[in-house]
Amino acid sequence: MKITNIRTKLYQWNGPVKTTDTVFATPVSLLPFQTDSQAAYRFFSWLVVEIETDEGYVGIGNAGLCPDVTKLIIDSKLKSLLIGENPMNTEYLYEKMYRSSVAYGRKGAVIAAISALDIALWDIKGLALKQPVFMLLGGRTKEYISTYYSRLYTRNLESLQKEAEHYKKEGFTGMKLRCGYPLTDGLAGMKKNVEMVKVVRETVGDDVEIMLEAYMGFNFPYAKQLLKELEPYNLRWVEELMLPDEIHNFAKLKQYTDIPLSGGEHEYTRFGFYDLLKADALDIFQFDTNRVGGFTEAQKICTMAHLHGVEVIPHGGQMHNLHVVMSSFASPMAEYFPQTEIEVGNEMFWYIFDGEAVAENGKLQLDDNKPGMGLTLKTEGLENFKIIE
Repeated sequence: MKITNIRTKLYQWNGPVKTTDTVFATPVSLLPFQTDSQAAYRFFSWLVVEIETDEGYVGIGNAGLCPDVTKLIIDSKLKSLLIGENPMNTEYLYEKMYRSSVAYGRKGAVIAAISALDIALWDIKGLALKQPVFMLLGGRTKEYISTYYSRLYTRNLESLQKEAEHYKKEGFTGMKLRCGYPLTDGLAGMKKNVEMVKVVRETVGDDVEIMLEAYMGFNFPYAKQLLKELEPYNLRWVEELMLPDEIHNFAKLKQYTDIPLSGGEHEYTRFGFYDLLKADALDIFQFDTNRVGGFTEAQKICTMAHLHGVEVIPHGGQMHNLHVVMSSFASPMAEYFPQTEIEVGNEMFWYIFDGEAVAENGKLQLDDNKPGMGLTLKTEGLENFKIIE
């Protein structure tokens, strides 16, 4: 079997966007003169990759990170490396793409581009072998996938309470909220962030796990004090307290607190996660398979993490991550974004793909008999997208 063509499609959302009451800390919120510290982290486009073969199989991959730049990288740099190759040789093709781009890649958009292609290659492998990808990665390691509800974007305490209460009734035994107040709000903002956690804990009780997302928004002194203030609330983890390159500071924080620390959403390849392991910086890895290097790298990171007692709970609830969770003993649960109106960008995959797993009573299931990734592209309801090929 040979690869005959690679198509990239940029799905640009032109429909309505919810902009009210979606405010939380980001790296930009540390800077002065910011009127909208979240602007750099909203994204309203998504990249789809289709790899065609001479035997009629078409594999689908995707990238949500910097999709316009990712498309350019695939079209101008990576596509020519794969045409004519056997798509079943996923290990070789990953290394060919990584090593050919290492001078200008290694992290960021280049690895996201490689990830999208790697996911599509594994989709082809599953289709050709008539097996779901998770079976090829190691098979079923759990009866079903436990999930946690991942929104709670609001800073309004009454709305926060109602949302948490609703999704507890929906059967979710874990939920994650965001830090609504940035570092520049000082101690007053820190108290408000803690109050948000307190409200959710009092609403859901002690039988629901609570996670807190900081989205790289704080520095070491703030993070250290915040963790101390959060100790009474029995958090499952606190996520991305600082910039991802502050590995040394995460290692110091980990020694200071009993609250598990998570991160890795913005880390790349086995080399980046080896550095985290070597520093003993995190308790939980949260790579996204469509950023970290695809299934080929995700497998390696899961093995390393499991060896060191680190959990893997990927960022985002899409199928590329669910196949990793289902196939790995290192991964106890998955993140879950329900289908909602477009707000920050994570919601778009529901509008592009058919076949995404839907949670029932807080659990997800994958089909043993659905080959490949289990996804197809929607052909209807695309009127709010501009598709650029």
